[in-house]
Amino acid sequence: MANNAKQIKVLGIAGSPRRGGNSDLLLERALAGAAEAGANVEGIVVARLRIAPCIACDGCWTAGRCVVQDEFQDVYEKLIVAERIILATPIYFMAVSAQAKTFIDRCQCLWARKYVLQQALPPTPSGEPRRGALITTAGHSVSSGFRCAATTMRYFLDVLDAEPAGELHVGNVDEKGAIRERPEMLEAAHALGKQLLSKPNNKG
Repeated sequence: MANNAKQIKVLGIAGSPRRGGNSDLLLERALAGAAEAGANVEGIVVARLRIAPCIACDGCWTAGRCVVQDEFQDVYEKLIVAERIILATPIYFMAVSAQAKTFIDRCQCLWARKYVLQQALPPTPSGEPRRGALITTAGHSVSSGFRCAATTMRYFLDVLDAEPAGELHVGNVDEKGAIRERPEMLEAAHALGKQLLSKPNNKG
């Protein structure tokens, strides 16, 4: 566990439009694991927020921030100060949910800041590097769906200068709350949350 775990902020992003569903329950367990490891955890539900899709106006190419004013602005501030990010989403049509994708697309402003304006993100309050994890659930077990979501997550983390630090993909859970019949997966989510507070195991 990191020595400064108590200063680490973990932001959990619930991408499902269904409250109390399987990805929500796994995210709760992951955040509980991070909290037990000493982190300051917060969860947001993007389906409850007024976040419009990216309109490709290129305003962020000048400002480095999204010029569309809605509740994304508040989430942007939370992203910048979070040392750890956990995105939990169901798989829809072999990808992340519409709500999660809308939120990620609005992070085009971070892409513009990094690659167009060549501006680095400010360091996290603790000085810890950013790390992120992905949790997905699906009513099927088709591996390509999970791979698509993982690719989206990888590029989302890239614009945050965040290191991918774990994934948990659970198939064959469609009915609401079905994940409760898979206690080993709930435990895996709990362990993933704790793992985010550990030092990366860099092997060269």
